[in-house]
Amino acid sequence: MADGKWRRAGATLIRVIAVWAASALTLLALAGILPDFRLQSDDGDTITRTAFTAAWGAGAFGLLSALVWPVLVRALLIVPALVLGALVFFLNGSLLLIALRLIPDGRGDAAPETAVVVAAVMSAVASATSTAFAVRDDDAYRRRLSRLAYRRRRGRPADQGGPGREGPPGTVFIQLDGVGHDALVAAAAAGLMPTVAGWLADSSGHRLTPWRTDWSSQTGASQLAILHGSNHDVPAFRWYEKETRTVMVSSRPASALEMQRRAIERTRDGGLLTIDGASRGNLFSGGAGQLALVLSMAARRGKGSRSRAGYFAYFSDPANATRTALSFVAEVVREIGQSTRARARKVTPRVKRGGLYPFIRAFATVVERDVVVAAVLGDLFAGRTAVYADLVAYDEVAHHSGPHSRDAEKVLERLDRSLALIAKIADRTPRAYRIVLLSDHGQSPGETFAGKYGLTLKDLVRAGSGLPVPRRAQRTRSASEARDAVRIALHRPVEGGVDEQAAKLSDPIVLASGNLGLISFPDIGGRASREQIDRRHPALLSTLANHPGIGFLLVRSEEHGSVVLGPGGAEVPIAELSDEEGPLAVFGAGAADAVRRTDTFPHVADIMVNSMYDPGTGTVHAFEEQIGSHGGLGGEQSRPFLLWPRGLTDPLDIMAAESAESVEPGESVSAPVPPGGGLVGAEAVHRVLTRWLQESSGPQVPLRAEGFAGAGPVDEPFPPGAPGAGPTAARTARAIEPLPPLNRQDPAPDATGTTA
Repeated sequence: MADGKWRRAGATLIRVIAVWAASALTLLALAGILPDFRLQSDDGDTITRTAFTAAWGAGAFGLLSALVWPVLVRALLIVPALVLGALVFFLNGSLLLIALRLIPDGRGDAAPETAVVVAAVMSAVASATSTAFAVRDDDAYRRRLSRLAYRRRRGRPADQGGPGREGPPGTVFIQLDGVGHDALVAAAAAGLMPTVAGWLADSSGHRLTPWRTDWSSQTGASQLAILHGSNHDVPAFRWYEKETRTVMVSSRPASALEMQRRAIERTRDGGLLTIDGASRGNLFSGGAGQLALVLSMAARRGKGSRSRAGYFAYFSDPANATRTALSFVAEVVREIGQSTRARARKVTPRVKRGGLYPFIRAFATVVERDVVVAAVLGDLFAGRTAVYADLVAYDEVAHHSGPHSRDAEKVLERLDRSLALIAKIADRTPRAYRIVLLSDHGQSPGETFAGKYGLTLKDLVRAGSGLPVPRRAQRTRSASEARDAVRIALHRPVEGGVDEQAAKLSDPIVLASGNLGLISFPDIGGRASREQIDRRHPALLSTLANHPGIGFLLVRSEEHGSVVLGPGGAEVPIAELSDEEGPLAVFGAGAADAVRRTDTFPHVADIMVNSMYDPGTGTVHAFEEQIGSHGGLGGEQSRPFLLWPRGLTDPLDIMAAESAESVEPGESVSAPVPPGGGLVGAEAVHRVLTRWLQESSGPQVPLRAEGFAGAGPVDEPFPPGAPGAGPTAARTARAIEPLPPLNRQDPAPDATGTTA
C-alpha cells in the first residue's frame, strides 16, 4: 500500500514537472516570435537567466490558473454563459500579465493583446502535455476527467461499486438529437461513426431497432414522454391555448416547466431519473437530482436549478475553457465557409444562414457538446445510477444544411468521437456502465413550403380567409432548441415566433412545427368546428386541402365528429381512417392511429395541417425556414432509433409482456406491436427504459412527494409544486430484489454489465 502511494506521488511529481517544462519552453518560443512579448531585461540576459525567467513565469501562471481561475469562474456565473465564454481569453490573458509581474526584476512584459495569445497557447500546451501523461496512467486519467463535471459524492449508497466494479451496473442514455434510424445506419456503414459501427458489428455488443414517433415528431413531445412517461396534450413544438391566450413553446423555460408539471401530474411519477439520476442538456429534468443545462429548470430559481449551473464544472479548468473557446471560433469560421460555398455553387434547396446563426451553430456543436460530455464523465466517476444526456449538434446543423449534407456528416463524425470518449471512460470508472444510444426523432429533407410555392402557410391561410396578404412571403422563424438555448444563455426571453399577441382576435393564429401547421381562431371558444369555420371563411378549408403542398387536414365536424380532409374533396371520419387507403395512405403504417390519438388532446388546434410527403424522394415541405425538418408525419422524421446492449431485454419482449399483463384470463392477446414493426410512441420507449433500469437496480416504486407543502400519499396526485423535480423532487424507492429477465435469447448480464 505504501509503495503504491509513493509511486502515485512520484508519477504526479513527474507530470507536474513535465507540464511546467513544456510551459516554460512555450514561453521561450513565444518570446522569440512575438514582438510585444519579452522575458529579458532591456540590456539582455544570458540563456540561463532567460530560461530561469521563463520557468518562473510558467510556474506563476500555472499556480494562478489552478488557484484563482476556479474562483473567478464561480464568481462570474451570474454573467450570461456566452458572455462568460467570450471572457475566457480576457481572463486568461489577465492571469498571464499578473504572472509576468511576479517575475523578479521586472523581466517579464507583454502587451495586453499579446498576453491573450500567449495565455491561450500556454493553456493548450499544458492541457495537451498533461493529457498525454494521464492517458498512460488510468488513475490519473480518471482523476483529471472527473474534475470536468460538477459532482457531489456525499450520501451515496453503499452498493454503487468501487475499485472492484462491484454492485449493479449503471445506465447512460445518450440522445443524439434528430438522428434518424436510416441516417445512423448509413453513417455507420460509410465509416463516419466507427464507434457505432463497432457496437453493431460486435456479436456481443449492441442491438438496433427503429421506433415510431407520435404525430408530433419533435423533441418537446418525444423527450417529455421518454423522461416523464407522458406527452398527452402536446400536439406540436408550439401550440396556442385559448383559455389563457398564450402560445406554449417547448423550448421556452416556462412552457417546458409547465409541460413537465402536467406530465408528472398525469403519471404521478417523478420521472425516469428519480433514483440517483442526472439530467444533462435536456429540455426536461426527468426527476433527476443532478442537473446541468436543463431548460425547464431555467424557469426556477434557487441553488443548482438554473439551466447554466453546469457551466462552472467545465469552465473552471482554464485549459478546457481555452480549448472550447478556440473550437467555438473555428466552428463559426467553418459555418461561414460552408454557407459561402453553398451560395457560390447555388446548392438547392438552401435557406439563409447568416446573422447570428454561425454563433448559434457553434454554441450547439461545441459549447453544449463539451459541457454535456464533461458532465456525463463526471457522473460516471460519481457512480450515478442513471444518466440521460442530449447532444443537439446534428439536429441544429441538419435543419439548415440538410440531414444528408456533408456538413451534417461532419457533425456525426465528431459526435462519434464523443461517444468513443464516453465509452472509454466507462471502462475506467468505479462502477460498470451500460451505454444506451437513442434519438427522439429523425429529419426529413425537402425544400421549404415558402421556397417551393412562394408563400408561407400563414399567407395561404389569410388568402383562404379573405384577409390581406403581404406581396412578398415573409420568413417564418425556425423552431430551434439551440437558438432558444442561446437566448437563455444570454438572459434574453425566448420568443414565440409569431405576432399572435398583436393580432386581432378575429384573425387566425398560424403556428409552425416543421412540416406540421396549427391554425387556431382565438375568438371561438373551445375547439372550432368545421361548420363554424365554413360559415366564417367558406373557402379556407378547401383552399388548404387542395393545395399541392399540403397532405391532409384534421378538423372537428359537428355532424360526423372529427374528420380528415384531403385533396379532391376527400373527407374521412376519423373512426374510419386507414393506413392503406385515403389521404393517409402515403404516410405509412401507424399514421391513422397517430392522428386519432392527437385528436383526443384538449389543446389540439382548430385545424391541424400536415404537409405533403413524397414517398419516392422522402421529401416534405417545412412551414419554417428548414431544409431538414421534423414535427409532423412523413419520412425519416418519424423513424428514430434505439441502440442497446444485448444483455438487456429486447424492447418487443417488454411490449409483449405488457400486452399479456393487460388482458383478462381467457382473452386473446393482441399483437404487442402494430403493423409496421418496432416500438410505437415515445411513451413506449419510456416503459422500455424504465424496465431496463429495474432490471439493474430493482423496481422503482413512487413514494410520498418530499419537500413540498401539502404533499399527499402515493395514491394521490403530486401537488402543483412537485413536478419541478431536482434535489427536492418526488423520489422513488428501490426494491430489494431485481426483476427477473423476460423471455429472450440473450443471456442475463452479470455484475460487471457483461453477458455470460
